[in-house]
Amino acid sequence: MSVAAVAGDARVTADEQIARVGWWAVAVAVAALQLSIAVAQIAVAVAGVAWVLRVWRAGVPALPRFVVPLGVYAALTLLSAGLSRNPAVSVPDTKQLLLFVLVPAVFEFARGARARTLVTVALSVGAASALVGIVQYGVLHYGGLGRRPQGTLSHWMTYSGTLMLVICAGVARLLHDTRDRAWAAVAMPALVTSLALTLTRSAWVGVFAGVGTLFLMKDRRLVGVLPLVVAVVVAVAPASVTDRVYSMFDRNDPTSRDRMAMLDAGRAMVADHPLTGVGPDMVQHVYPRYRVAWAVQPSNPHLHNVPMQIAAERGLPALAAWLWFIASAVGALWTRLGRSRFPALVATGLAAIAAMLAAGLFEYNFGDSEFLMLFLVLVTAPFAADRDGGLP
Repeated sequence: MSVAAVAGDARVTADEQIARVGWWAVAVAVAALQLSIAVAQIAVAVAGVAWVLRVWRAGVPALPRFVVPLGVYAALTLLSAGLSRNPAVSVPDTKQLLLFVLVPAVFEFARGARARTLVTVALSVGAASALVGIVQYGVLHYGGLGRRPQGTLSHWMTYSGTLMLVICAGVARLLHDTRDRAWAAVAMPALVTSLALTLTRSAWVGVFAGVGTLFLMKDRRLVGVLPLVVAVVVAVAPASVTDRVYSMFDRNDPTSRDRMAMLDAGRAMVADHPLTGVGPDMVQHVYPRYRVAWAVQPSNPHLHNVPMQIAAERGLPALAAWLWFIASAVGALWTRLGRSRFPALVATGLAAIAAMLAAGLFEYNFGDSEFLMLFLVLVTAPFAADRDGGLP
């Protein structure tokens, strides 16, 4: 055997090892993000290192086209942090941008059926977490707005957001997959029940939008089922849930009024700082200055609205880049309808975007690390799945 052949065999072995490490790191990150943010972030870091090694050995591989606007958004975020009213606060907050490495890592290491496996992992862990939430409500008496079920996560808003995405993935599998629907069907009652018990209205709206998108893609007549499902839930749910449903239509509800006050404050921030915003993580520091007289809370960590939060924090150019990212992802996914070998993954990606956008009108979910990781995985998985099938 020649020296060149031996070197070639060593290279193949090293590349395979990098790919194996990258795959397991991505899988661990997806499993852990609903259990332990620390473990998930460590796994993301390992996946990122594996991807860098892959690039170093073989060059920059092809990437989904929405990576470009996502990169522009990241660059504008860094610019905003550097020009922040207090860079010492804003610059450390930009570490969340490192989670974007999940996009190239999933795209590179979760090809073919592995992408589907990632969604199965998310669905399985989500179902287990949903059972924990139900036990918290029924046995540990988590209830009311002050102490809601939070499953295996640290806060009910994060918990409800991940449940929302997992429900979208489960319904997509039920409607658009041709196999392994049983597990999604078994998990769905626990997922829906636990989400209802979180009393998180934004996630409810997100599920309505995400599942509605899936129904439209399958058969528009299915949309008529959604009001019936809501009616059944309201009929059998405990009073705390039904009261929360009714509060969505109460203009005097204090949380609803405060969200309107946050929008007014956000508009004033954008008017004063249209290009680079007040800086990442600075909204809570400047909010008292912009707070309107009829606001409920004296201060808020964020503005409970994704587009407004991005514009106020990072400026209108960053908001434009984020909207470009969303439009690019939707367009790329839409072109895969009817072409992908994994139609349920394409449907999941579109439903996840619809759910995020709808819920994001009432909650800054794009800034939640656990939610962001799962969202990026679900949006990237369809592109990774088809890499071995000839689609670009």
